[in-house]
Amino acid sequence: MSRPSTTFVTDTATMCVFDPVGLLHKLGDSADWWSLPEAELDAVNAGQAAFLNLGSDGAYTVQLHEQIDEPVLAVNLAVVSGRVFIGAAEEVTADGLEPEGAFGGMFVSLPIGSYTLLARREANTIALALVPAESCSNGFPELLRL
Repeated sequence: MSRPSTTFVTDTATMCVFDPVGLLHKLGDSADWWSLPEAELDAVNAGQAAFLNLGSDGAYTVQLHEQIDEPVLAVNLAVVSGRVFIGAAEEVTADGLEPEGAFGGMFVSLPIGSYTLLARREANTIALALVPAESCSNGFPELLRL
């Protein structure tokens, strides 16, 4: 059985995973609200989004797995609508716009609840898994890097 995968392109060197309904309160904010470190970290620690700094712009391939052994990153997320976007941070809810996959990426359907996003990266290929969790909050002291 093949694993779901996608490719996306970013010119902000950042990938984002989030349930768009969980960020509807950001719909009226400026398009770059998340580029402010405090705002980005607040959203991550509230479990509203996982912003993953990739270190460079370009095209990335994402492969979804049921589980990932030895992840380099684990971040909790709230799935409030059952629909999660995985792709370029340029598509984060803001400025009256919601994600459409304009830069690639994909939407994944999941039961509503709390999940832990597990991530591992090798060059421009990113392995992700979303596994059920007990909490959607985090306590990161700094921005996430993958």
